[in-house]
Amino acid sequence: MNVKIADLMAKRVITATPHQTVSHVRDMMARNRIHSLPITGPDKEPLGIVTTADLARRVKDDSPVSRIMSRDVTVVPAYNDVSIAARIMRKHKIHHVVVTLEKKVVGLISSFDLLKLVEGHRFVAKNAPDKRKPLKTKRKTG
Repeated sequence: MNVKIADLMAKRVITATPHQTVSHVRDMMARNRIHSLPITGPDKEPLGIVTTADLARRVKDDSPVSRIMSRDVTVVPAYNDVSIAARIMRKHKIHHVVVTLEKKVVGLISSFDLLKLVEGHRFVAKNAPDKRKPLKTKRKTG
């Protein structure tokens, strides 16, 4: 399977800036029914990520979102194979990875995106060899 991250990622990515309030980011996420939001700098470079788990922390709504965002944002280039994103999610035990192109945020890929890919490909188990039939082997003649 040679599916690229760019083929599967959410391309309409909504972002926020570090100075926006927790309340504003919470409203954006609720309004758009999303579970994570990349936090970007002036050149659209990823600075962090906020998830619904981060929003559960006790912090004032008027606090800047930079207080609760995860600063160790995990990124993956858009041209990589989706198996790379899956490996990153499994290794780091995360559900969202920010997708970049030339160090700018261009998308987001989630574990649900990967599940959709698996769901779309019906895996069929190959039949096991029949033990009653002997395997054909080449015999030396001579």
